Amino acid sequence: MGMARVMQREQEKAIRRSRIIEAAEGVFFGTSYIGATMEDIAKAASISKRTLYIYFNSKEQLYFEIMIRGYRQLLSMLEEDLQQMGPGSGAMDKLAGLGRLLYEFSRCSPEYYRAIMEYETAEMDFNQGIEDAAREECYALGEQLNRHLTETLLQGIQEGVLRNDLDVVQTALVLWASLIGVLNTVRLKENYITHIHGVAADELVSSAIELMMQSIRVQERRILDEEEGA
Repeated sequence: MGMARVMQREQEKAIRRSRIIEAAEGVFFGTSYIGATMEDIAKAASISKRTLYIYFNSKEQLYFEIMIRGYRQLLSMLEEDLQQMGPGSGAMDKLAGLGRLLYEFSRCSPEYYRAIMEYETAEMDFNQGIEDAAREECYALGEQLNRHLTETLLQGIQEGVLRNDLDVVQTALVLWASLIGVLNTVRLKENYITHIHGVAADELVSSAIELMMQSIRVQERRILDEEEGA
């Protein structure tokens, strides 16, 4: 078989693989991960179940592929946001920006957001039927977000705007979990919060971000004392 023919076949396989993932997205987003079956996905992709298993050995593997797409989109948004801020941006601006960015992601790409967050917060065992490459890439992309958060916390400590007694790893985990909790509450209870309490979703998210920032920020009185003692 000539090289051109081999390359053509590989390209065709890549196209079919991408189409299967897109079909799986439609099934997962239209129903749920729990309710979806490989038969549903095969039908949506207009292929046989046997053919589907040639490309993916489980719906868990497909779910990881979809999360990878979501993480890539979120990281692309983060990179663009940081470029707009500029290289000299302070840690506080970066932290607030990350909170707003995640909220924006939950609004503009709710299906990807839900796929990622339901995996992070659900009691689902994905140890079986997943190729190492898909699982490891998904984990690596998630760690990029965590690394950005921990590095920004370290920057804040160095700038003297964040408390120097913070454990940046634990603080990053707490901030992430807290923000996800707020965003999930907004996603599930927005109408209730707005109509019963008169609080808009973006107001609640902004208030939550500010409260989180206050909990780790060096207090102004302390800053003044340090400046006077210098």
